[in-house]
Amino acid sequence: MRLNSSPPDSLHDGGSVGVSGTDLAFQSIRDRFPLKRNPSHHHNRSKSDSDRSPPHRGRSHHGRFNRKGLLWLKGRSAFYSVVIFAVFLFAMASMVLQSSMTSVFRQGSERGRSLREGLRFGSTLKFVPAVVSRRDGLDSLRSEPRIGIRAPRLALILGNMKKNPQSLMLFTVMKNLQKLGYVLKIFATADGQARSMWEQIGGQLSILSPERYSLIDWLIFEGIIVDSLEVKEAISSLMQEPFCSVPLVWIIQEDTLANRLPAYEEMDWKHLVSHWKTAFSRASVVVFPDFTLPMLYSVLDTGNFFVIPGSPVDVWAAESYSKTQSKYQLRQDNGFSKDDLLVLVIGSSFYYNDLSWGYAVAMHVIGPLLTKYARKNDSGGSFKFVFLCGNSTDGYDDSLQGVASRLGLLHGSVRHYGLNSDVNGVLLMADIVLYASNQDLQGFPSLLIRAMTFGIPVIAPDLPIFRKYVVDGVHGILFPKHNPDALMTAFSLLISSGKLSEFAQAVASSGRLLAKNMLASECITGFARILENVLNFSSDAMLPGPISQLRQGAWEWNLFRKEIELSTGEKQISDGKATFFGKFSVVHALEEEFTNFVYSTNGSENGTGILPQDIPTKLDWDVLREIESSEENERVEMEELEERVERDIGDWDEIYRNARKSEKLKFEANERDEGELERTGQPVCIYEIYSGAGSWPFLHHGSLYRGLSLSSRGRRLRSDDVDAVGRLPILNDSYYRDILCEIGGMFSIAKRVDNIHGRPWIGFQSWRAAGRKASLSLKAEKVLEETMQDNTKGDVIYFWVRLNMNGATGSNDVLTFWSMCDILNGGHCRSAFEDAFHQTYALPMHVEALPPMPEDGGHWSALHSWVMPTPSFLEFMMFSRMFADSLHSLHTNPTQNNTCLLGSSALEKKHCYCRILELLVNVWAYHSGRKMVYIDPHTGSLEEQHPIEQRKGFMWAKYFNFTLLKSMDEDLAEAADDDDHPHNMWLWPLTGEVHWQGIYEREREERYRLKMDKKRKTKEKLFERMKHGYKQRSLGG
Repeated sequence: MRLNSSPPDSLHDGGSVGVSGTDLAFQSIRDRFPLKRNPSHHHNRSKSDSDRSPPHRGRSHHGRFNRKGLLWLKGRSAFYSVVIFAVFLFAMASMVLQSSMTSVFRQGSERGRSLREGLRFGSTLKFVPAVVSRRDGLDSLRSEPRIGIRAPRLALILGNMKKNPQSLMLFTVMKNLQKLGYVLKIFATADGQARSMWEQIGGQLSILSPERYSLIDWLIFEGIIVDSLEVKEAISSLMQEPFCSVPLVWIIQEDTLANRLPAYEEMDWKHLVSHWKTAFSRASVVVFPDFTLPMLYSVLDTGNFFVIPGSPVDVWAAESYSKTQSKYQLRQDNGFSKDDLLVLVIGSSFYYNDLSWGYAVAMHVIGPLLTKYARKNDSGGSFKFVFLCGNSTDGYDDSLQGVASRLGLLHGSVRHYGLNSDVNGVLLMADIVLYASNQDLQGFPSLLIRAMTFGIPVIAPDLPIFRKYVVDGVHGILFPKHNPDALMTAFSLLISSGKLSEFAQAVASSGRLLAKNMLASECITGFARILENVLNFSSDAMLPGPISQLRQGAWEWNLFRKEIELSTGEKQISDGKATFFGKFSVVHALEEEFTNFVYSTNGSENGTGILPQDIPTKLDWDVLREIESSEENERVEMEELEERVERDIGDWDEIYRNARKSEKLKFEANERDEGELERTGQPVCIYEIYSGAGSWPFLHHGSLYRGLSLSSRGRRLRSDDVDAVGRLPILNDSYYRDILCEIGGMFSIAKRVDNIHGRPWIGFQSWRAAGRKASLSLKAEKVLEETMQDNTKGDVIYFWVRLNMNGATGSNDVLTFWSMCDILNGGHCRSAFEDAFHQTYALPMHVEALPPMPEDGGHWSALHSWVMPTPSFLEFMMFSRMFADSLHSLHTNPTQNNTCLLGSSALEKKHCYCRILELLVNVWAYHSGRKMVYIDPHTGSLEEQHPIEQRKGFMWAKYFNFTLLKSMDEDLAEAADDDDHPHNMWLWPLTGEVHWQGIYEREREERYRLKMDKKRKTKEKLFERMKHGYKQRSLGG
């Protein structure tokens, strides 16, 4: 939040207040309506009256005025008289308009109060967006060598499929993003008339029901775009791990929720506001189409608000309105004649306390205009000046007429309309629209866009926002601000004999063409740029094309022309953007849910829940403790009496039955669920590795599977899932859990494997296999179990998720194993593997250390989805631990840059070793001589890959020999036992068991020492008993 104030320019120098004063971290506000009354209205009105007291003393000279010519209006007295009129009009209007924004500040509590106190005379609000991820877009990534094999994927979730201006904007943007190379997958929460239109660019469209939100693997997308508040439930599913890291762009085009936020504050619904704020915080960026909405939603801002100007909503509203309304009929209904020339004066619609005075004084530039054209009907026509500001229910029109009559203006020459009236009708009636505010703007005023769409010539000061879009003399007339003479000259260009000149008609026609697609190009490029800055482009994804190749600068009107023609031009179009959406069910549904919660809570507090007499007192607890103590003493005495009474121990059959019964009860006490019983006798158990509640719907149930949670907090409730963190404490550190991923869970199973896994076969499967429809079907599971039972001889690995070896899209090239590994690891797989291999086996640098992998067209395993014998698994873990430690030591070398080179995006760098460790099983299985069999996950068909007979001459069996690996493991264990760490951050001892012969001998000696101590204590106890005799304890003692 930033506040920089500068003193207002002197009025004698032609300056204006509120133009270039304060810059605040808010967006300057576009014209917006309707507005609320200011609760402090009367206070401000009295203040304005007191401030105007000096000019009022000048009215004592009215009696000496010349009735024919009103000569007093010449010179300085004329100037100040008009200033009085302008001040009165706009100050009165601004008082009412204050309430809309002060209510917004009240929502922000301390933050809003500090802003309100910081605003002062000459201040301006300005929105400053937060810093996005990459300020330079993709320029740095494009400069690096990169091989992408697939197009970047985007998921688009639609809140509805209506054809309205919001969908027109989104459709235009998505169509242009496709031209940059993005591939779209479109989801919708409900079906609608726009389905066929969306399927033209996104293919088959999927309708999402609430139960389907959690059945989509969102990790396959580079980012997700949602278009409305209605998609809030889908966003809730994205707030769970592992989907929290997927970039999310949330487009908010409606103010439905913003209009309810003040009510939430008044009713003290803090939990509901917090609920929405949490949802907004999930988005990587919340995008608004104008600079008004961020202010209205400011209470929910968590630093991720952003504005991309541009929406066809104003053009759509104006065109729809003009098709059903007549300009002359509207004039007749409002008391204007056909020959009247209406000049509509508009300005900035938001004011903040004292800022209204600065704005009102700035309006002195229209003084000479009123003096010349509204004084007498002697200029060739009847001129009417209409002021559009404030609300129409505060008696402003009567006050305005009274002031106009005292200033000598014709009765009816000045009219006032509020922004809560039919704004489109007021705009359509006008012949000329004058924008009279001199405050700098960030966005093009929506009222001017509608006026230009109606074909009305506009006059505006030469503010930067107008110079950016409007060519002076072509699309409108621009005049230097604070210059009344320039305004008079600009106005005269549009008037000829009391009517609009031909030049005015040409300007109006050009302005209408400009307004139709004025902000389209900026909107399209804005979304393309924000995606470049926010999305995570994985190493195997191609980068989108540069934004400079976008040439389209128009909305896709041709697909929506029928909807515009069928629009009925109802008045609610002038009420803003919410009318196109109606009442959002998600907003009102949450309100009802929260209301029921409040009522139930209040009911409990009022006695409908737990009655006061039902709550135990301190005396009740004391009595209860005395009763329990008495019962415990009685039980102990009875047990001691039973021990002294001679009993018949019974026969051996009864003793055996009692023992069995005790074992059964003990087993039932430790039983976790039915899955453990079902797995009894199974030859294999497949551990499904997952992290976070978001992956729960992808996990299997049954005797073949068992969950393996990488996070204690994300573990499934009421299940016998293995807690990897409990077995391997290093996974409690999020850094190591992120860089190791699934293989960290495997390390936890391998550590004291006999305590958890006692079956001959063991398997693993990532939850992502089910998310990508590559998990085993029931038929494939049956084939796998039968195959393992029949083939008990030999060492074999079965896998069912294969590595995609296809080349880039549109290419027939087939990739090799190492080239694919390079693509998945930022182009550094071979170098990293070779360096780690050198480190693991302490090989000289001149020795080749990249194991050869065949190019025989066979499949390779991916996603850690395989089954192998348990002894083979332990051997693989032995090798993996040493390799992971070597890889980690290379990336934690204090003399080198420790930035992860195995990924291009921030997400890939976070999970640095995951992709190379995912492919490690292929290198170990191939070179250790394991038989590799691919099982089709759908049909269950088996196919051997890379036959052992064809590996002769290629395998590096000496490096994967079990004896060598075992000796290396013992050497590392001895070094760890002696605290002889080869480097500072030594990963190997933390990933599993540390065991060597010295540890075994030390443990044996410790057991022997404990045994001798026990014998010594027993002898001492017998000696004491023989010496002093045996003393019987007293009853109850």
